[in-house]
Formats: sequence, C-alpha cells, structure tokens
Amino acid sequence: MRVQRRVNLLVGTESGLMLLDRSGQGKVYPLINRRRFQQMDVLEGLNVLVTISVKYERIKFLVIALKSSVEVYAWAPKPYHKFMAFKSFGELVHKPLLVDLTVEEGQRLKVIYGSCAGFHAVDVDSGSVYDIYLPTHIQCSIKPHAIIILPNTDGMELLVCYEDEGVYVNTYGRITKDVVLQWGEMPTSVAYIRSNQTMGWGEKAIEIRSVETGHLDGVFMHKRAQRLKFLCERNDKVFFASVRSGGSSQVYFMTLGRTSLLSW
Repeated sequence: MRVQRRVNLLVGTESGLMLLDRSGQGKVYPLINRRRFQQMDVLEGLNVLVTISVKYERIKFLVIALKSSVEVYAWAPKPYHKFMAFKSFGELVHKPLLVDLTVEEGQRLKVIYGSCAGFHAVDVDSGSVYDIYLPTHIQCSIKPHAIIILPNTDGMELLVCYEDEGVYVNTYGRITKDVVLQWGEMPTSVAYIRSNQTMGWGEKAIEIRSVETGHLDGVFMHKRAQRLKFLCERNDKVFFASVRSGGSSQVYFMTLGRTSLLSW
C-alpha cells in the first residue's frame, strides 16, 4: 500500500512503515517497525496519516468461559503488569463449556467456544455470535473436548473435537475436509501437542493421531481401565492425571521422542 505526495513516498509493508526519500540520494528511512500496514491515506489539510494496521500477535489475551458469558482480557504492560478487561459477551444462548481465541489473518479476533449443542464463534469487534458446527446427527447433548486451531491456516481453520469424533471446519462454519477424526473409544480428554498430533485419553488406551488427517499414529494400552485427563505440555513432556471421584489422583507424564512418538 503506497501513498505519494510531492516527492517523497510512504510505503506500508507487512513488517513496517518506510519513507522513500526521492529528493536526494533515494534513501529509505524506517519509520515504524514490526507492524503490518494494511491500508493508509494522507489527510493533507490536517497533516495526518491515517492507517489500518492491526498487530495482535504481540498482545497476550486471556479468555474465560463463565456460566452464560465469555470474558476477554488483554495483558497491560508496565506500569500495570496485569490482565485488564477488554471485551465481555454476555447472555449467550448456549452455555460455554470450553473456549479459545483465534486471530484470522493477523487482523480479526474471534472467540471460539464449545457448548452441549456444538461449537460457536463470537466476532470480537462486532459482538455477533453464530454457529460454527452443530452435530445434528447426535440427538442428545454433546461433550466438547477440544478446539484445535490448525497450524499454517492464518487462524482460519479448526479441528473441533466432541464425543468420539473430530470435524474439520473453518471459522465461518464451512466443512473444510471430507474427513471425520474417529477415536477408537470415547475419550475423557483430548489435546493438541507440538508434534502436530492430537492425543485422546480413553479408559483402555491413549491414542495419538495426525492433526492433519486424523490417521492413527500410535496407541498405548493401559494396564487397567482408568479415566485420564490432559494437564499440560511442557518442554518434551505431556502431563496428565487420573480422574477419581472421592479419591486421590495420580499424575503421569509421557516423553516426546525425536521421532514424534511417545514413550513412558
């Protein structure tokens, strides 16, 4: 995007704003770094440069699902050093059970959340709420497991996991792959891991599947039936815990190998 006035030239790029001095030796002066300039114009009468430059990736957001609303907080740096209220979306028709945030093409913030009816989106700028995927082939309420934002899709494509299935959709509710990820048994927990795989913890086994195709990459059988829940992934380890009602739980971990397989 370029704006030309008299001799000099302002150039907005994906990584910053530059001034091309055409009056002398043709030097280039960087004015603003590490910001994407999508559109700009000069208001000569006011000596003002008006730009559209959204830069979300340097902002940390915290998204919280409440009883019937979703709260979005943004990290405020020095002197505050805390998350501060950014947007609130209340009186949602479907109660949010899990929630995530995506940035479409580095510009548009959208909250993605799962409910007992399916998966929905909230446009952060307009506040509009719409459905992304409703599994109409299931008559009763569903259990959403995970919202996985697929890599290298500009935040536009998702793998939404519920019950014993996973469906590939985009943030506007269109099916993007004619493939359904199918777990061997009903998982109690599902998570995306850095090796570009998704893990499902069932009572009999842990399954590892390709996040791109849903194909089974590996399976680890339990010595005894138990319910397990994903905790977190740190460095080269995946941590999870047993889920026991009224009793103590045990924490386990698996180590990510160089071949992207997992071992105890």
